[in-house]
Amino acid sequence: MNPIILLDVKSGHPDLNKLLQKLDDYLYSLYPTEEVFTIDLETLSIGDVQFVIAYLDEQAVGCGAIKEINKDEIELKRFFVLEEYRNQGIAGDILKSLEMKAKNQNYYLMKLETGDQQVEAISFYRKKGYVEIDRFGEYVNCPSSICMEKRL
Repeated sequence: MNPIILLDVKSGHPDLNKLLQKLDDYLYSLYPTEEVFTIDLETLSIGDVQFVIAYLDEQAVGCGAIKEINKDEIELKRFFVLEEYRNQGIAGDILKSLEMKAKNQNYYLMKLETGDQQVEAISFYRKKGYVEIDRFGEYVNCPSSICMEKRL
């Protein structure tokens, strides 16, 4: 397998838009509309969210982002790998890159939200050291939300 190339991109990047649309389609197939939490790319300030795209053989195959919660905590957002590219280490590479980026910016805690129907995602995060926590932020009243965190 060729090496995975990770590229930092800004919102609006065409490959990012395609991946986020596929992520949204996937989430809407699992959950009611009110339980799908997206990011409004039109209202983002520069630097609000930091995106990474994973490329394999020049094709965008996965993405992820981090967004500040407060000066100490950051949230993992919009984390996704195309189904046909899963279980190849791509998600691990994206996560490691985003964790390192957060740590280098002096965040000490990474939080995330995933859904109760995404058993593979929950298992993946547990293997990477994340533990379940009470729901936080916009997820507090969402019955399908599973929230997790990891000290960086």
